[in-house]
Amino acid sequence: MSDFCNDEVDKYTNDGTTDYRNNPAIKQETGTWKACPYILGNECCERLAYYGINTNLVNYLKIQMNENNVAAVNNVTNWSGTCYVTPLLGAFLADAYLGRYWTIATFSTIYVFGMTVLTLSASVNGLKPICNDKNVCGPNGLQKAVFYTGLYLIALGTGGIKPCVSSFGADQFDDSDESEKKSKSSFFNWFYLSINIGALVAATVLVWIQTNVGWGWGFGIPAVAMALAVVSFFSGTRLYRKQRPGGSPLTRICQVIVASFRKVGVDVPKDKFDLYETEEEHESAVKGSRKLEHTEKLSFFDKAAVETQSDRKNGSKINPWRLCTVTQVEELKAIINLLPIWATGIIFSAVYSQMGTLFVLQGNTMNLHVIKSFEIPSATLSLFDTVSVIFWVPVYDKIIVPFARKYTGNKNGFTQLQRMAIGLVISILAMAIAGTLEMIRLNMVRENNYYEFKHVPLSIFWQVPQYFVIGCAEVFTFIGQLEFFYEQAPDAMRSLCSALSLTTAAFGNYLSTLLVSIVVHVSTRNGGPGWIPDNLNYGRLDYFFWLLAVLSVFNLGVYLLVAKWYTYKKALCTSE
Repeated sequence: MSDFCNDEVDKYTNDGTTDYRNNPAIKQETGTWKACPYILGNECCERLAYYGINTNLVNYLKIQMNENNVAAVNNVTNWSGTCYVTPLLGAFLADAYLGRYWTIATFSTIYVFGMTVLTLSASVNGLKPICNDKNVCGPNGLQKAVFYTGLYLIALGTGGIKPCVSSFGADQFDDSDESEKKSKSSFFNWFYLSINIGALVAATVLVWIQTNVGWGWGFGIPAVAMALAVVSFFSGTRLYRKQRPGGSPLTRICQVIVASFRKVGVDVPKDKFDLYETEEEHESAVKGSRKLEHTEKLSFFDKAAVETQSDRKNGSKINPWRLCTVTQVEELKAIINLLPIWATGIIFSAVYSQMGTLFVLQGNTMNLHVIKSFEIPSATLSLFDTVSVIFWVPVYDKIIVPFARKYTGNKNGFTQLQRMAIGLVISILAMAIAGTLEMIRLNMVRENNYYEFKHVPLSIFWQVPQYFVIGCAEVFTFIGQLEFFYEQAPDAMRSLCSALSLTTAAFGNYLSTLLVSIVVHVSTRNGGPGWIPDNLNYGRLDYFFWLLAVLSVFNLGVYLLVAKWYTYKKALCTSE
């Protein structure tokens, strides 16, 4: 009988996941790598659609929407930032009510609709801007409204996909199974690789089509790619493992805060076992979550788990706004612990955002010829960032990790915090390279009086190193961040924490917008052209890149301090 019971336990996952019929997930029939191709295919197509818009958007705004450099750059970073803020909404709905599967399905529909509107705005007469013989365009109010409606519907659609797809993929691996848990770390590497395969197609094929064939086709193909992403996702439905939504995480956080302040005068017992927790051995009061071990930091919030006589007055049911479980308290602590690490990702994201804005404008001023009869669009250079990621992901997974494992003893080679730190160092190098290249370009302009030249005789391929180095930094920082925020998130808050990690990109874009606006205001005060004029030959774009390098050095110092302070989350085992 004992062997039969053990077989039954081993038959199902131990992390609370269910199959598509909401029955306990059977290990051999669901999840793991057999479910991942559909998720990775979805992500690849969705990212192709996103980068098909984002990569060359600054040029569309300059040419078709007739915006100046500063306006175009700021509109791109504002839109990109919004794409990384809306995941907070999608994550809340996923964790609280819909679950990750249905959140992805619902917001994908909005995404496809937004892509369709955007395509119509660039291809239908009356909706697309009218351009004269000199290719100077003048969009009217309706055309601007339709374009930006489509653009921001896409931003809303990304809100349900970005925070959920990586977490949904990681859900396919059972934390209580050591072999599956080891595969989860590799999943994040291959997930990021799939993102960049989509980005590679966008930076090459789609940018060329947008530049040489037309924007209608250039936006229409990403719309089709997004439809294929939806098809790929639904195709794997029978193989997926799904986590049950655990109720509103924001409500639970507020309950702990309110209960703590209600008991501000109550002393916390020295023995952690005197704090309130459910009697079940491993199952917590939070649906879909394992119990969390008590930690000593942020002990003020432990007051919420101190049981007093009034909490069970007259045998009444416990009021969660007066008494919370240890697991609920630890959920809040986990979120607070993540915030300093989260904050240090903002400047890195500001550096990364330059690829879609100022790197492109810098490239516009250089020699675009590959051969005499063929010019490469400046936005296409971002493909070298993608190539870098595609190169470094397998190198990291197959060479660096096994090598580092011998010296660190960590099964993943580096801890997630160490991995992110390496990426921050590399990002400083990327900004130094970009700043040095711009100094060389401007010296050439001054020495040869090239001020009115549209293209300086300096090959655009000198930009390759800065793109390639940023791609290397991504593999360390962004993938490490994805894995870190998933692993350190409470079970029932994983979508929310994935969304939290994505908001670093939002604030990075907004920071870039703010820095550009401040720099332009300050540098043009005395009537000069400033650092970032429409004709960059009169500007000092190199100063802006060096400013980001200095900010990145400062950010690295802060990161090392907060990383040293960080305490890793400890979940109680789900099985013996």
